[in-house]
Amino acid sequence: MSVTTKFDLGKPIMNNAIERTPELKTRLPAVGTTIFTVMSGLAAEKNAVNLGQGFPDFECDPRLVGAVTEAMTLGLNQYPPMAGVAVLREAISAKIFKLHGRKYAAASEITVTAGATQAIITAILAVVHPGDEVIVLEPCYDSYVPNIELAGGVAVRVPLTPGTFRPDFHKISAAITANTRAILINSPHNPSATIWSEADMLQLQEILAPTDILLISDEVYEHMVFDADKGQIHQSAVRFPGLAARAFIVSSFGKTYHVTGWKVGYVAAPAAMTSEFRKVHQFNVFTVNTPVQYGLSSYMADERPYLDLPAFYQRKRDLFREGLAKTRFKLLPSEGSYFQCVDISDVSDLNESDFCKWLTSEIGVAAIPLSAFYGDGFDQRVVRFCFAKKDETLNAALERLAKL
Repeated sequence: MSVTTKFDLGKPIMNNAIERTPELKTRLPAVGTTIFTVMSGLAAEKNAVNLGQGFPDFECDPRLVGAVTEAMTLGLNQYPPMAGVAVLREAISAKIFKLHGRKYAAASEITVTAGATQAIITAILAVVHPGDEVIVLEPCYDSYVPNIELAGGVAVRVPLTPGTFRPDFHKISAAITANTRAILINSPHNPSATIWSEADMLQLQEILAPTDILLISDEVYEHMVFDADKGQIHQSAVRFPGLAARAFIVSSFGKTYHVTGWKVGYVAAPAAMTSEFRKVHQFNVFTVNTPVQYGLSSYMADERPYLDLPAFYQRKRDLFREGLAKTRFKLLPSEGSYFQCVDISDVSDLNESDFCKWLTSEIGVAAIPLSAFYGDGFDQRVVRFCFAKKDETLNAALERLAKL
């Protein structure tokens, strides 16, 4: 026996159900509105010069836009291979070999990602199991710890040396346990603008040699190492066999080519590690947009854009530092990246966060407190500016900061 129910499609269906969204148990209870969102909102409200944002306010090379446009026009608009288009992976492999002398197989050891942030969480999800420990060096980029927690891992925070932000290898060694699965490093470093030396990398290699600990090396600012005349170069983990053999090397086209909004990066890793990486990659993004990949592969034929990048940003760094030197800020070294940190001790008695809010509201320049990069909000009276801006933007900021 069947029952037929008739509905009057001209009338709303009435019922006695109460509209209620089920209560959720958050997977990231410590995550709320970040200081980055707060400061950007305040900067917009106060019409401040925003040097808190860590991305350029200028356009990329029109040739790069043209290369992507051409790829679209040619009909390269459907799904690419999961790991990335072959010509781009081959170009990445060739670039790494030329710069650092290690050959990665494009087919099995290079993966194109939806930016470096996706690359990092994918690497963590691929290798970190519940209860595994991952060492992070604070201050650190704000995605690292949540990524570890989402994988069920335990973040073990080891501070870089306050003031100099140098790695403390005694503390790193002491943090290693039988449960340590990986260590995450970042050079050039956000937020401190320091770089790891060859001696640092060799010491890390020595510490990890007797272990099975994996390395995730965040190298998104690789082409922003300054003072080449003093012998400074980017010491990629690729250059050290004992590190490269256990490392996910992460980089970013967005940072290198001034297109952060395109969200394209890559990971280089040994084949066995790449295999596990791609198992996760195929299910969290599957792949990266096709025409941008082809456009990047074409643009990479010219080495000058990334080879000239250190001089491009060093000029901006020097311009900004020259202006800051006329204030009461104490300038910390800026060895790499596009950031400049300053000690505010001679300017204000406020803590870092309150000072940045005051600076934005009263002086009209936005910065970011370094305490935002520490899990416990450690305050050392240091704030970060970004100088990846047009000269007129930097000069406008310096004119306002001159009041200090």
